[in-house]
Amino acid sequence: MAANLDSLIPNATQIRKEAALKEAEKAEEYARLAAAAEAEKHALIERLSKPSGKTEEEKIQLAATVIQRAVRNGLTEVQVYRFPNTLCTDRGRAINQQEAGWENTLTGIPKEIFQLWTDYLKPRGYRISYQIIDFPGGIPGDIGVTISWGD
Repeated sequence: MAANLDSLIPNATQIRKEAALKEAEKAEEYARLAAAAEAEKHALIERLSKPSGKTEEEKIQLAATVIQRAVRNGLTEVQVYRFPNTLCTDRGRAINQQEAGWENTLTGIPKEIFQLWTDYLKPRGYRISYQIIDFPGGIPGDIGVTISWGD
């Protein structure tokens, strides 16, 4: 009976070891996934911090497509881009404070969007807005770019 009992009810020490191993496996998997997500985020930020490589014509066509789609849907504004605050030289502080010259803190693609607006959309009456759109942990996070044409 004792041998049969040992196979039915394992030793508590053995169960604790097995549980600890399972917990360690879970923690290792979580750490691996977190590291992969962080590496992916860094790669994305690196890519976004560089020029898009699109020609002026391609950028204008993309803007026109986005605006026309929004108009067809009855909108008078559209969020055209969202990016991490790390693409600003001050991590979005000037945008958050609505300081004059905030556009000088932009880099990469967010800067390209502002330049496209300045060169082609602003003269046609479009407005642009860059604003912090989330505050994780109470600090400025991602920035949204909105193009508008309504009153």
